[in-house]
Amino acid sequence: MNNIWSKYVQGINTLYYTRKLRFNDMFAQEYKALFDLDESKKLKILEIGCGPGALAGALHRWYPNAEVTAIDRDSEFIRFANENEKGVEFIEADATNLPFDNNIFDVTISNTVAEHIEPSKFYGEQLRVLKTNGICLVLSARKGINIYPKCLDLNEYEKEFWKKVQKYDDSTEKYSVCQYPMSEMEMPIVMQKYGFKDICTGYATIDLTPDNPKLSSTLAHEIINANRLTTLDGIESVLHTMPEHFTKEEVDEMKRLTNSKFNIRIEQYNCGEKQWDTYVSVIMSMRGKK
Repeated sequence: MNNIWSKYVQGINTLYYTRKLRFNDMFAQEYKALFDLDESKKLKILEIGCGPGALAGALHRWYPNAEVTAIDRDSEFIRFANENEKGVEFIEADATNLPFDNNIFDVTISNTVAEHIEPSKFYGEQLRVLKTNGICLVLSARKGINIYPKCLDLNEYEKEFWKKVQKYDDSTEKYSVCQYPMSEMEMPIVMQKYGFKDICTGYATIDLTPDNPKLSSTLAHEIINANRLTTLDGIESVLHTMPEHFTKEEVDEMKRLTNSKFNIRIEQYNCGEKQWDTYVSVIMSMRGKK
């Protein structure tokens, strides 16, 4: 079993519920315009590094005629995805050694994966499994906007906790996180270098503002609670990544404080006390052809 990423880098709740928001159906047309795929065809789509399955699930909804397969090397992600996203074939596999024959997929797609894998392997395997004129889609999170409500301000206890985390956290180096970062200019150049043509780029802007009256109350609650779960995942992870520096009591107190603050934010929303906190994701999309 390989659960390194889900245990030590990004937890299931962090990836699944934030991505469920970023790939909410309200943004489907924005993404589909960037992907420019023929929806009438029975496309064979492969997602590389699917995590807990949120994007794969969206692809299944957006392209109902397609056959969607998704791979990730983290066993816990694949287990969770199989339990929570139906209509997709989830397989535990390595992006640098795909368990598929040559020339069988019409589309490959990945989201925030390219920066973690050596480019010749990342693009080489996709080039191999794509059919002639097959499409490679690479999504990459760029700098967005995160404005938090005042009720989430850190007290001194929390500040000291996160200061200690920063001091001892070596997970980025230890688990080779983001070893191949690239700018918006570099990414298409590298894609072309490793065999793709007719490359184009575009951007999706995903505006998640709970107090925006255009959003349903259900979605507003999901936004607030996704941030809650991300924070709780980060707190919990220290017991795995640096157990010698933190006690369970410290972690439990941080969780208590965190839940109390997010409960206040939920109550503010329910009472109509607008805070105008906002979480805007900017997703770069690259599209290349084999």
